[in-house]
Amino acid sequence: MIEFLIGIIALIAVIVVLGFILPDRVQIERETVIDAARDKVFGHISNFEKWDAWSPWAKLDPDAKMTITGEGVGHKMAWESEKRDVGKGTQEIVTLEPPQKVVTKLAFEGMGVAQATFSLSDAGADKTKVVWGFETNMREDMAPHMKPMATYMGMFMMDRMLGKQYEEGLDNLKQVVEKS
Repeated sequence: MIEFLIGIIALIAVIVVLGFILPDRVQIERETVIDAARDKVFGHISNFEKWDAWSPWAKLDPDAKMTITGEGVGHKMAWESEKRDVGKGTQEIVTLEPPQKVVTKLAFEGMGVAQATFSLSDAGADKTKVVWGFETNMREDMAPHMKPMATYMGMFMMDRMLGKQYEEGLDNLKQVVEKS
């Protein structure tokens, strides 16, 4: 019985220690090809005023309080929702390279900071390849006791959760741009 308890304690210790030393960076990427020129696609991703038409998160809470300010680098969207899936946060454009790249800084209240990148490249005559990427450090800005759990969540859950939403968003973006 003592050996069993020592084994369980040792296993828990290994799991916790690994949570502190396994990679803490999470990267997710999805892509699509849109039947439209880069300039047209760029206009839909570089202006937060147009995101409601294609963003998968806009549908989660149509009643969320949304504030959009500025333009170009510094263009910022802030949201606040009673729904847990939406929460509170900001997204701000930090890099703008028309018509090929938009980089945003995402700040989720109580959940840290991430970076989202849209990269656009030609994919044939009037076709644009759009790559939507996400990167974050799962242990940054976390309480010490939460860091191991955040590492495992990043490794095993983030791609499954966020990847599906990115695919939905790209499908929506494709439909919106191709219809406009």
